[in-house]
Amino acid sequence: MSESNQQNLQGDDKSKVAHELNNLIQIISGTSSLIENIWEGSPGSEKYFEMLRASIERAEQVTAQLVAQAGGATSKRMLPPELEQTFAEALIAGAPNEHKHSILVVDDEPMALELLHSVLTDAGYDVAVAQSGFECVDLFRRGGPSYDLVLTDLSMPLMDGEETFQRLRQIAPAAKVVLMAGFVDNSRLERMMSNGLSGFVGKPFAPVEILAVVTSLLSGADQPKADTTDIAAAG
Repeated sequence: MSESNQQNLQGDDKSKVAHELNNLIQIISGTSSLIENIWEGSPGSEKYFEMLRASIERAEQVTAQLVAQAGGATSKRMLPPELEQTFAEALIAGAPNEHKHSILVVDDEPMALELLHSVLTDAGYDVAVAQSGFECVDLFRRGGPSYDLVLTDLSMPLMDGEETFQRLRQIAPAAKVVLMAGFVDNSRLERMMSNGLSGFVGKPFAPVEILAVVTSLLSGADQPKADTTDIAAAG
């Protein structure tokens, strides 16, 4: 095996490890946040939550170094420039208390799917889930409900997040799609953004961060939904 091939293999190994670690950290940090929100134990338990938060933060820092070494995107998010101010405001204010937006979440990891479903429904959104890119695309093809936003994981078997995004754009060109990933190559992310991806959020992310991204993208009250009814009727 040539030296260049060995380096590529090592890079692939690092990217896979970074992806898996960030997914695990996402589940751990998300679960920790939910437990803190409902915890009614002794006041002394706060110091243990603080220890857990510090450990999660350290794990994120270590994994971020691994992502950088493997050539992955180091940005925690990517949004259209005009939405950055809205994101910053939403990060402080939190999700609106009253809204009627619907979101489709796509992830093959059941625990990650359940946690994000909980975060979004607690914030008042109408949330549907799909456990694969195939299921997501099938919902659109069959003319299911309209969705204001689709949140999809990148690394999924058989049909990954990029292919899911491409197929959704063919079926419903107005679909707003956000990519979630523990690792994504910079050039790949740039290509997807140039092809109409609405945004990117790097795993792990805090509930307040994903809610701010969602709020900023749904800030236009009269924006069109990704409606699949007409597509199904035409087919």
